Amino acid sequence: MSALGEGYVCAPYLHNHQSIELKDTWEKSKEVDDMYFVTATFSEECGAYFPSRSNHYILTKFKNAVKMMKEIEKYKQDKLTFVFTMDGELFERDTNGKLNFVSVYYLDYGQSDDDIKDVAAIIAKREKVRRAGLVHLDLTANEIPKFAFPYVKNLLVLEVSSDKSHQSDNKYCEKTRRDVSRKGITMTNLVSLSVLDKLK
Repeated sequence: MSALGEGYVCAPYLHNHQSIELKDTWEKSKEVDDMYFVTATFSEECGAYFPSRSNHYILTKFKNAVKMMKEIEKYKQDKLTFVFTMDGELFERDTNGKLNFVSVYYLDYGQSDDDIKDVAAIIAKREKVRRAGLVHLDLTANEIPKFAFPYVKNLLVLEVSSDKSHQSDNKYCEKTRRDVSRKGITMTNLVSLSVLDKLK
C-alpha cells in the first residue's frame, strides 16, 4: 500500500456547480485510478449518524489521501462526502467481470489480529470479491453531523466483480457477513454502493 494513503471517496453528485467541477477535476487527475457513478443504500442502523447523506455519488479510487482531501475541501457541499483511507489490504486479485458493487462494513471495537485473519480467510473464499481492505472514515461537508459515528476507525471495504444484478450482489455480501458472524465477529453493514456507470 502507498505511504501516501490509497482509498475511496464517495462525493455526492447533486448536478450542481461543485459536483460538476469536482467530477471534471477527477477526470483529469493523475491521483484518480477509477471513477464510477453509484447509488448508495445506507443501513438503517447508520442513518441517524448521516442525516445529510445523498442517493447518488461519484465513487473514486485514489492514490494520495492528502491531495484528495484538498480537492474535496475546495468543492465542499451541503451533503456529506465520505473519504475511506486504506489502513491495510486484506487481499486483491484478478476476477472475471467488472466492478459492480462495493460494500462497507464496520466491525465492533476490540477485534484482535486473529479476528481480522479469520475475516480475511472467510472473505478470501468468496470468488467474486476482488479486493478487501481495512479503512478509516473521514467526513467533510459544509456542516458536519452533531452525532459522531463511533466506528470511523473500524471499517472494512469489499469490492465485488460480477455481471449479476445489484440485488444479487447484495445477497452475496450479506451471506459473507453471516459467515463472518458465525465466527463470533460482528460485522455490520454501513453502506452499499451499486455501480451504475464507469466514468474513468
